[in-house]
Amino acid sequence: MIYRAFEAQSRMFAPFRDAARWAAAAYGPAMRANGGRLGSEMLATWEMIGRAGFTHHRPDYGISTVMVGNSEVAVTEEAAHVTPFGTLLHFKKDVATVQPRVLLVAPLSGHFATLLRNTLRTLLADHDVYITDWHNARDIPWTAGRFGFDEYVEHLIEFMGVIGPGAHMVAVCQPCVQALAAAAVMAETEDPNVPRSMTLMAGPVDVRINPTKVNELAFSKPYEWFENNLIYTVPLPNAGAGRHVYPGFVQLTAFMAMNQERHIKAHTELHGLIASGETEKAEAIKTFYDEYFAVLDLTAEFYLETIDKVFQRALLAKGELTYKGRPVRPSAITRTALLTVEGERDDICSLGQTVAAHDLCTKLKPFRKRHHMQAGVGHYGVFSGRRWEGQVYPIVRNMILASE
Repeated sequence: MIYRAFEAQSRMFAPFRDAARWAAAAYGPAMRANGGRLGSEMLATWEMIGRAGFTHHRPDYGISTVMVGNSEVAVTEEAAHVTPFGTLLHFKKDVATVQPRVLLVAPLSGHFATLLRNTLRTLLADHDVYITDWHNARDIPWTAGRFGFDEYVEHLIEFMGVIGPGAHMVAVCQPCVQALAAAAVMAETEDPNVPRSMTLMAGPVDVRINPTKVNELAFSKPYEWFENNLIYTVPLPNAGAGRHVYPGFVQLTAFMAMNQERHIKAHTELHGLIASGETEKAEAIKTFYDEYFAVLDLTAEFYLETIDKVFQRALLAKGELTYKGRPVRPSAITRTALLTVEGERDDICSLGQTVAAHDLCTKLKPFRKRHHMQAGVGHYGVFSGRRWEGQVYPIVRNMILASE
């Protein structure tokens, strides 16, 4: 019912957004030429109205070139493998040097994989990068079947097989658990495509350590509460009509409520920047929110199983996680180098939760293990922004290079 109400509200406000965009396009040039403060304020208001609302479409990655050494190299996107639930997207570069192949594992938590655009762009300078480009569940017909925790792990194993032996894995946030599970399964089955190195960044390997507000919410409610209150049915005319999902707009609304003052301040600042003509500063805020407001629905089974297995029962950390009915044993990992990265001010995945992976990989030699705690950054600063590029990335790059 709530999903239908959300869709109806979006359609109801669409004419107002369209009218605001039309007014800005029609009268904007003359009002800017006039230079009056009232006109500038009006233009800013029209733009803010035109931008209001969520979208369910994946934004473009927007990476057409990248610097490799001293040369600017063209980048093309190529679907290396496609399933109903995700695309293994390859960012091909025409370079003579053979670079380490990396699978960048994106979270499936209400946003598209383009949220890792900055991470991806940085990695591309020195690596041959593939990304898990997850599809929006509301666009996947129910006839495609289920996609739960095990299917996510299965996709990672399948994607590593497509990339081939000798590749590396870099997981960001939520899928650190699935990435570690996939590496353990591949190691135990002696899969030739087991990753040479695995970097886990800001992920909930053991949420019992220094629980955050996100963790406390999962602890405070029984499993049935999430199932009864947060799962909805995709309405017609969407391709996934009839599929049960955890809607991306519900996730985003919850995240925004946690930081309401910050978002209000950012939009107030954006209005002022647009009105004063400070285009460059305004574009930075607009780019962030264009990505932030592009929401992706999760299949109900994946969301509920993640709540249960990762956040409520911490099965991997307790040695109780299974994959297709068989125990997952991180102790089977003996040749995959492990790097964990945490942010000092991370309020989503706090200190200690990711480094816990080292205690699980009991057979991995000390020289194959490394941990980095990045000072002065929150969750997103671990994998995007200035400190990611200047301080965290060199460590990730060196780990991959050392494992080659």
